[in-house]
Amino acid sequence: MIIALLNDICIYHFFNGILNLSQYNMISVITGDIINSTKYDDPNIWLIPLKRALQTISSKSTSWEVFRGDSFQIEVTNVYKSLISAIYIKASVKMIKGLDVRIAIGIGTKTYSGDTITESNGSAFQNSGSVLENLKHTKTNLKIKGTVSIDDELNLYLKLIGILMDHWSVNSAEIVKLHLENENKIQKEIAKLIGISQDAVSKRMKRAYLDEILEVNAMFKSKIAQSII
Repeated sequence: MIIALLNDICIYHFFNGILNLSQYNMISVITGDIINSTKYDDPNIWLIPLKRALQTISSKSTSWEVFRGDSFQIEVTNVYKSLISAIYIKASVKMIKGLDVRIAIGIGTKTYSGDTITESNGSAFQNSGSVLENLKHTKTNLKIKGTVSIDDELNLYLKLIGILMDHWSVNSAEIVKLHLENENKIQKEIAKLIGISQDAVSKRMKRAYLDEILEVNAMFKSKIAQSII
């Protein structure tokens, strides 16, 4: 009875949070830039996978843009998907040897829609932009701003998983990307996709700390929901 009641409360909070986000037009904006992009003479080596990742997150061309050569911005209208979207971008970039990415997540409102995302405005855009500037000075690669009451707590978790993700190998990044693209597939099916054994898939997932990162994502969604009730 008690467990069932707690589950009902969690579900209520989560869906009530979604309604509140919609009511106040809350969105998330991810702004980032590629680290070590000048290592490659041909920018298409990382530009093509980056654009594919952004398009996978949002097929709406006006929702994302690559600018200033190695910077990008994408609007993620479902705030609960903002962290997992950031993780997906990180995995897509780190599949290229020697490259990494700084990612700033801003949560807030959208008060103006421009012809391109970089022309749009609102607190979500401002929060994301200011965080990215801060990342460059603190040498941190993942941070969020906008959920005032829990920013510090969330950023502690993001800092910890950020350290794990910063140390992903190419193989670790690939296995995370594949899992996020094929969430309903079991390890055996993922193994067939890249021609390795199921045991190798399991080991790569463990080395990538995938389970722990997904746990933080689940906690992130729960905290976001609770903070806006």
